[in-house]
Amino acid sequence: MGTFGKKGVLLVNLGTPDDPGRGAVYRYLKQFLMDRRVIDYPWLARTIIVKGIIAPFRSGSSSKLYKRLWTEEGSPLKVYGETVTAGVQELLGDDYIVELGMRYQSPSIESAIDKLLSQQVSEIIVFPMFPQYASATTGSVHDEVMRIMRKKESIPDIKLINSYYDYEPMIDIFADNARQFNLDSYDHIIFSYHGLPQRQLRRADDCNHCLKIDNCCGSISKVNQFCYSAQCHATTRAIVTKLGLKEGQYTTSFQSRLGPEEWIKPYTAKVIEEQAKAGAKKLLVFSPAFVADCLETIIEIGFEYQEEFEEMGGEKVDLVPSLNDDPRWIKAVKDMVSEYA
Repeated sequence: MGTFGKKGVLLVNLGTPDDPGRGAVYRYLKQFLMDRRVIDYPWLARTIIVKGIIAPFRSGSSSKLYKRLWTEEGSPLKVYGETVTAGVQELLGDDYIVELGMRYQSPSIESAIDKLLSQQVSEIIVFPMFPQYASATTGSVHDEVMRIMRKKESIPDIKLINSYYDYEPMIDIFADNARQFNLDSYDHIIFSYHGLPQRQLRRADDCNHCLKIDNCCGSISKVNQFCYSAQCHATTRAIVTKLGLKEGQYTTSFQSRLGPEEWIKPYTAKVIEEQAKAGAKKLLVFSPAFVADCLETIIEIGFEYQEEFEEMGGEKVDLVPSLNDDPRWIKAVKDMVSEYA
């Protein structure tokens, strides 16, 4: 079969408000939380919770946090995304067209796909910027891509990347970023991933495996190969191996809970509290679910956990930088895309 057009690459991250004002944050929260894969309640219940409670009441406090996060260039998540997109385009060359899309707000996935299709690409490789698969992140991206493409009369080849949680060049960058710190000077090292309700883990489990035994995420097999928690633990093991850390030196945990139900455990806030009670003074925290530093890393870990740790008698919470616009990360993205092309 002949291939006549260039290859399209769609890089997708979660998204960010268009500005840190309350109105933009409200629109972002509403679109984000109304996604059925994020809050997987029936439509009416989701609408009441999101539009009646969460978005109106949280937009003000979230706006204040985004104002602390915002830079002269804009939201770090978007700024890094644009830099990575330009870098991947340069490395892939003229045979490819690379576009950035955000699952929520702008630039939208639909606008990015339309740009690619307007240039008659022969295929589109969808690269979600989430190393570990979750229905609420990568699954939502794939869902949105398919929703958009259903409306098109002509559909090119679509290749959907699922995950790359143990991709060695990516693991190397996280490990190298940690080596900027004196690892032996920390009382404990925490690998903090974005949390999910336990209910969502069970819903994604087709093999009756999830949360049935202790340490069910301690290894990856065919029954849990798409489990978000199992993939997070695998990322931790890969980084730990690179750094030569020993059992007891580190914990894998989950942050950013919303609502009263049980989420994946242990909770990062609880681990920090336990470390403080045990007399820890210095903690080092990774956030390997995020390829770019954002509200959940810079503010939640760098400021909020720091303040809580100090109140409990601790001294310092250091954050290992994410992949951001590291040239090695840009090359890693290019190499993964090339493998799928």
